Amino acid sequence: MFDEETCKRVRTKDVTLQLEHSLVSVSKWESKWKVHYLNNDKLTEEMSIDYVRCMTISQNIDPKVYLRLTQDNMQEIVDYINDPMTATTFRSTSKGSSKSIITSEIIYYWMSALGIPFDPCQKWHLNRLLTLIRVCDEKSAPKKKMGRREEAAQRHSLNAARRARMHSRG
Repeated sequence: MFDEETCKRVRTKDVTLQLEHSLVSVSKWESKWKVHYLNNDKLTEEMSIDYVRCMTISQNIDPKVYLRLTQDNMQEIVDYINDPMTATTFRSTSKGSSKSIITSEIIYYWMSALGIPFDPCQKWHLNRLLTLIRVCDEKSAPKKKMGRREEAAQRHSLNAARRARMHSRG
């Protein structure tokens, strides 16, 4: 680090940050900045560094540590944030690709509506939690209705089976 008072480079001790990209982290950050975090392409460097602070679960970290993060450190953090953390994949990408604003409260609502317990899920990697929400939503969605032709064909088939079972013509 550069000490501006002495105009010399100063060696600081290494610090290891333990980070958690979770709903809790997003909630902390959004409560401070009053804007949505997810899919927000207008984040400043200050906002991004502050999100790293909100992700930190290590205790007693000097706030100056966040100012010393290198581009490599930030890229490593971005890679961690973007990691899906699951083997689940979806066939279509239409769901979740909309540009609607998603805040932590929206995610908490989804969890509540789908019966997903806040503890421990709110501390999961956020991408894993969003995948669980999508799976629950798709699995609990009502089955697609049949078209008129499909309904008629099904009725015809059931009637034919009943006639055969009852040895009747109609």
